[in-house]
Amino acid sequence: MHELTPDLILQGEYAALEPLRSSHAEQLGDAAADGELWNLHFTSVPNRDHVNTYIAESLQNLTQGIQHPFVVKRLSDNRIVGCTRYYDIDRKHRTLSIGYTWYSKSVQRTAINTECKLMLLTHAFEELNCISVAFHTDDQNTVSQAAITRLGAKKEGVLRNNKIMPDGRIRHTWCFSITNTEWPEVKQNLVNRLAIA
Repeated sequence: MHELTPDLILQGEYAALEPLRSSHAEQLGDAAADGELWNLHFTSVPNRDHVNTYIAESLQNLTQGIQHPFVVKRLSDNRIVGCTRYYDIDRKHRTLSIGYTWYSKSVQRTAINTECKLMLLTHAFEELNCISVAFHTDDQNTVSQAAITRLGAKKEGVLRNNKIMPDGRIRHTWCFSITNTEWPEVKQNLVNRLAIA
């Protein structure tokens, strides 16, 4: 697996993925406030009081080489509208996962998410030389499950009692993946979807 560089920026027509920085705290807080995303029980989005801790933990995981967090910047106004990351990075076996993804309510179901997934997957398969990319989501998050399925990812199974959520609920995790042999078809599907966005 080729190396991920700390200063990696991925840019498309609608959005750019830039390395998460401590200086992004205020805009991340604003992005999460659009829809009060911290109230969603099936995801972990920081409110303004916890955004600095969220960033610090993310950057610590970056330093350890186990995650690579990005902010999502909307190019039309250069505002941060969400977060996403590579995680479970396994260089030996050339695999990783894409997740910890959230978007401001005002940009959900827009071309931004499709383009971000296209950029992340393209970099993973075509630059990092991954053989598989995984996605994990809460069993109660049916919207996320449908979105991952629309990407062309295949459901692998369910990890039962996989996580304890902030509210104490025990989460079952749905697991999906895309392999390098499936990538060309998945890529064409994403490109087609962007063309009509």
